[in-house]
Amino acid sequence: MPKTATRDAYGKALAELGEEIKDIVVLDADLSKSTKTSVFAKKFPERFFNMGIAEQNLMATAAGLATCGKIPFASTFAVFATGRAFDQVRNSICYPKLNVKIAATHAGITVGEDGATHQSIEDLALMRALPNMTVICPADEVETRKAVRAAVEIKGPVYLRLGRHPVETIFDESYEFVPGKGVILREGKDVALIATGVMVAEALRAAELLAKDGIEAMVVNIHTIKPIDEEIILKAAECGAIVTAEEHSIIGGLGSAVAEVLVEKKPVPMKRIGVRDVFGQSGKPEELMKEYGLTADDIAGAAKSLLKR
Repeated sequence: MPKTATRDAYGKALAELGEEIKDIVVLDADLSKSTKTSVFAKKFPERFFNMGIAEQNLMATAAGLATCGKIPFASTFAVFATGRAFDQVRNSICYPKLNVKIAATHAGITVGEDGATHQSIEDLALMRALPNMTVICPADEVETRKAVRAAVEIKGPVYLRLGRHPVETIFDESYEFVPGKGVILREGKDVALIATGVMVAEALRAAELLAKDGIEAMVVNIHTIKPIDEEIILKAAECGAIVTAEEHSIIGGLGSAVAEVLVEKKPVPMKRIGVRDVFGQSGKPEELMKEYGLTADDIAGAAKSLLKR
């Protein structure tokens, strides 16, 4: 199947849901072509609001619309949604627990040539730390469309992390997305690979590499970073070793969330694959994935080193 960016899947899903749910309104900060909210804007111009390059106002206005019974989707790049507008997200959306959906695109280093200033590698940590916020990071086009629908059904703030770079399709239309519930994509008994977002496909490839060496790796997709699925993490821990993989800093994201569960309930050796406390740089997405150690080879190598321990 052709590769599709999760931002494209978001734009498509939003337009479809807009037909079905009339209370959905969409706000953007002068980036609708990039975030793909332009698809909704063309179909429902009376329910679309371009707030200009004013991300704080974007979030505050979305909060106001939520108080009137609307279901606002506030969209911009992840680095702006979580950084520039953090105060408004915290105090105007999460504190009163308003029904705002923040759909942030261009997350992670696969933003590519835009470079470090636009590569949000701390957004999961920022959003995960906020009370009342649900944090979702879908892995492919199918999961994204189903996650957008699920976000509408959740009563309260939701952060959807979306990407610019096309990714391969993992799921088919029979896939059921349940917020807060991870998915075992491959059974295994020697080591567990727990991944989120674009790293799910890399984890599946890593499992294939490990299988060639006789290592049976379980692969778990954690699409909801908060609330985290503790039950599936503890099941993965039965393998005796865990590798987490995320296109995000190793500080505060998936790896941290998994480690928190393990250290309190079932400590096992683990390694975190992610950006190691540095900023990104300009480059092609595939080159950056190699540069920052975010490939299937890196995951497989981490798994082997754990097994040696």
